[in-house]
Amino acid sequence: MLSYRAANLMRVHDDPALLTAARAGDHDAFVALLAPHLRALHVHCYRMLGSLDDADDALQEAQLLAWRGLKGYEGRAPLRHWLYRIATTTCLKVIRARGRTPLPAGELFYLQPYPDRLLDQLIAGDPDPAAAAEQRDSVALAFIVALQQLPATQRAALLLRDVLAFTPAETAELLDTSIAAANSLLQRSRATLTAATGRSRRPLDATDRQIVRRFVEAWHRRDIAGLAALLREDAILRMPPEPGEFTGRDVIVEFFATVPAEGRLDLIRLVETGANGQPALAAYLPDDVDLCQGYGIMVLDIADGLITTITGFPNAALFPAFALPTDRCRTPETPLAPARRPPHVPA
Repeated sequence: MLSYRAANLMRVHDDPALLTAARAGDHDAFVALLAPHLRALHVHCYRMLGSLDDADDALQEAQLLAWRGLKGYEGRAPLRHWLYRIATTTCLKVIRARGRTPLPAGELFYLQPYPDRLLDQLIAGDPDPAAAAEQRDSVALAFIVALQQLPATQRAALLLRDVLAFTPAETAELLDTSIAAANSLLQRSRATLTAATGRSRRPLDATDRQIVRRFVEAWHRRDIAGLAALLREDAILRMPPEPGEFTGRDVIVEFFATVPAEGRLDLIRLVETGANGQPALAAYLPDDVDLCQGYGIMVLDIADGLITTITGFPNAALFPAFALPTDRCRTPETPLAPARRPPHVPA
């Protein structure tokens, strides 16, 4: 499970003068008061909801509720706890509004990636590499997928306790339940999550970076055998919002050889980026002029020198969140330049 260390390093000291001014109706003071908390709250909403768009909406709603309710904040608990209570409650409402029980991994129609450039804002300046690694682990796509398969209150209990380091009493108070009930939610969520996520992740190493480079090169050469050699035999390909998944190396390479651009992978330009603390690739499809239009994002899971999972998101609307252009020149003599990447993403 995730440790408490990273969350303990994220405590934010609030300015009493800003709080006083904000409670008196100064909106600028309110904005300044919330600013140090917003990225962490956004990541929390993303963990709860699994969707970047839904996290945006939930955070906006939570900020509005916080502004309206600030005069009622009595300061008995840290402002951070009060804000997480509002954000968590807002997310639980979103989950209930979806009107569905937890879905299998292959049916998470709302699943979206989280750009590393936004995640880096949360861990920027953290002097502890281990703490930064824990923060990335807490948004790993496999972890997010596993969270979405938990009942909503179990999901909230696990995030509050194991990611955000809330105490049993704080968690129970936030969820409006007893300590015993909150502990029961936590125990059940831990058991399910351990079975779903398996082994813990590790930082990308030189071998992983080489795997990503070889994948891009094989793709641009339309080298199906080369792509197959990079996939684990039981690899999985998912493409939310499409239901279902492709399982097995042979099935996936058959898909690559026939479906994207009718198998003309050499026409699809891949640009490296980062999502969920993992290597990711932005795909551009050719149009009728001398451009490639943004098509979608692929997030890769790598273990033991092979790609184990590819999660594709065919949604060009995600590109601005990744600071990626929606179109690129495809003139053959002018290869596509990689997008600017955070330091931990493969070069």
